[in-house]
Amino acid sequence: MRLLIRWLLIAGSLMVIANFVPGFYVRNYGAALIAAAVIGLVNATLGALVKILTFPLTILSLGLFLIVVNAAMLKVAAWFIPGSLEVQTWTAAIIGSILLSLVSAILHWLLGEKRREPQ
Repeated sequence: MRLLIRWLLIAGSLMVIANFVPGFYVRNYGAALIAAAVIGLVNATLGALVKILTFPLTILSLGLFLIVVNAAMLKVAAWFIPGSLEVQTWTAAIIGSILLSLVSAILHWLLGEKRREPQ
């Protein structure tokens, strides 16, 4: 159930971001659902590998390089689903990745989704 809620929240976040960031387009809510799933898969596979490989740069930049990595993963996800999600420029990708993190965090906070406590 948690996975379904997170998936719907990220799709909603993509729709919100598409309204505010020029160069960032989502065709409709169905496309946002597909894009959210692809973004999750890209982040879980390629994103994890890239984050491991760029760990020294992340340390040197005090974590700011993760914004670039997340923007790149957003562009890769858009490449996998042409027509549904479009990220035209790197500026749109960077702003979109920052806003995706912020909007998702705010929506999770508003819904009161809490992390599991150790038992």
